[in-house]
Amino acid sequence: MSKKRIVLFSIATILLFNLSMFSQEKELDPEVVNIVKPYTPTISDAFKVKETPELNDSISTTKKEVKYSIFSVPVASTFTPAKGKATTVEKAKPIKLYDNYATLGFGNYTSILGEFYSNFEISRTDNAGFFFRHNSSQGDIKDVKLDNKYYDTSLDANYTSRQKDATYRLDAGVEHQIYNWYGLPEDYVTYPDNVIADIDPLQMYFSGYAGGSIALDDSFFEKAALKIRYLGDAFSSSEFNATLKPEFSFPLENLTFNIDGDIDYLSGSFDRNYSNTSDIKCSYLNAGLAPSITFVNDDLSVSLGVAAYVSVDSENSDTEFSLYPRLNASYRLLAETVIVYGGAEGGLQQNSYYNFKEENPFVSPTLNIAPTKKLYEGFGGIKGKISNSVAYNVRASYGKDENRALFQMNPLKIYSANFEGYEYGNSFNVVYDDVNTLAFFAELKVEVSNTFTLGINGTYNSYSTDLQNEAWNLPDLKASVFSDFNITEKLYGGASLFYVGERKDLVYNNDPFGNSINQEVTLDGYVDANLHFGYRFTDRLSAFVKGSNLFGDNYEKWLNYPVQGIQGLAGVTYKFDW
Repeated sequence: MSKKRIVLFSIATILLFNLSMFSQEKELDPEVVNIVKPYTPTISDAFKVKETPELNDSISTTKKEVKYSIFSVPVASTFTPAKGKATTVEKAKPIKLYDNYATLGFGNYTSILGEFYSNFEISRTDNAGFFFRHNSSQGDIKDVKLDNKYYDTSLDANYTSRQKDATYRLDAGVEHQIYNWYGLPEDYVTYPDNVIADIDPLQMYFSGYAGGSIALDDSFFEKAALKIRYLGDAFSSSEFNATLKPEFSFPLENLTFNIDGDIDYLSGSFDRNYSNTSDIKCSYLNAGLAPSITFVNDDLSVSLGVAAYVSVDSENSDTEFSLYPRLNASYRLLAETVIVYGGAEGGLQQNSYYNFKEENPFVSPTLNIAPTKKLYEGFGGIKGKISNSVAYNVRASYGKDENRALFQMNPLKIYSANFEGYEYGNSFNVVYDDVNTLAFFAELKVEVSNTFTLGINGTYNSYSTDLQNEAWNLPDLKASVFSDFNITEKLYGGASLFYVGERKDLVYNNDPFGNSINQEVTLDGYVDANLHFGYRFTDRLSAFVKGSNLFGDNYEKWLNYPVQGIQGLAGVTYKFDW
């Protein structure tokens, strides 16, 4: 290359280098400031440490310019990367589930508990199962003169089919129960033993049911449930009850339109009334329709609806039409931490002999059955989670019930060998009254760990009545504490503590000599403590012990009906597959 060309080439290189430096300096001009957001100084800014502090160190040296040069030479690579392999995760040992189990336990008061459950997989979509349960005790309650044993035996069966677009279920069951009207008035207990021995306090209940349900996917018709139940007893009483509850849903653009149906037919008869002047019959057909519109977004949920009922009383040739509110709303104030909710609800509730004896098995077979109108219950509250392990719920409500059923002690009749076993002031009747209820409810649940949970709740009720002096046998306060825990991998347990406040009852003619007495009686509140432990020997075999009413108080749940003292039960459970 000639010297002239070398000089021209050098000049061109220097010019290109200077142009490049000039363009870079212009792009990084420090004098140009782009304000993206107005600056608002805070106290923390005044003390912020500079990312690049100035150094006044005397031994600091001046940085020298470092020049880099790269000489690239292509090299043929012989490296072959190994195939990637996912890191294995240690899996928890899966819990073995069994289709069948059997439980057998024995306790004091000659108590027996027996359970057997079995499930059969007929096909990939169909399965059937049945459940047998027996619970009995010979009674032996302290200072009780009459027989006080009880038996409760039931057998339930079901069949379920889960198809592609629908789920079907069939249910059936039978139940046999034995109770005794052992709650004689205190004055009557003073009678000679031979007189008391003539009293036969035995009552037996026989019941059976059949029904089913269907649920459809991707259909306006969501589901429907049908149930038919029969109840009879040892005094020729009978009751037939059939219910049908269909549900429809119509999704709109931002709303959902729902229609719930409610059809309830009840027919029953009692061989006699308590004064033995005539028989008792009842026949009701209640048909209701409850349309509602529901709106749900991320934080707000609102449902506005109304329930309309037609009630036909065939025995008294009476027909009534009634409307009830169905309003619900909830709003998330702070995610899951604070959720406020409120609303007003009402409806028509058909009472039945079956429900009455489930709540109080010592009712007499001489009841007047009628529906209760829950005109409204307005409520509001706050619920949420304080943390992932602590949840709470606080609620206040005020409601009005028309024709609410209240249990009341039957009057004592003068002794006669021809009396039935429930006519000695030892059974309960049902009276109806309009009742207003102001209630406060609070609940707290704590999951301390995977091995320990704790909960506490309480309800305070204030009642006002129309015709009756008191809301008979309704407690003003209920509270409970409950806990479940795992001590070791094999040892587990649980505890519960219940408190029920004072109740009042009205006693008529509570005198074996026929003296007229009309007296209000207050039943003391009571505490019931329960504790249970279980131990798993293997996945299949475990043993358990249970203790009930551990304070040993023979409290009266119902007037003149003391309960058993400290109750203990021990048994084993075995799980298996066929």
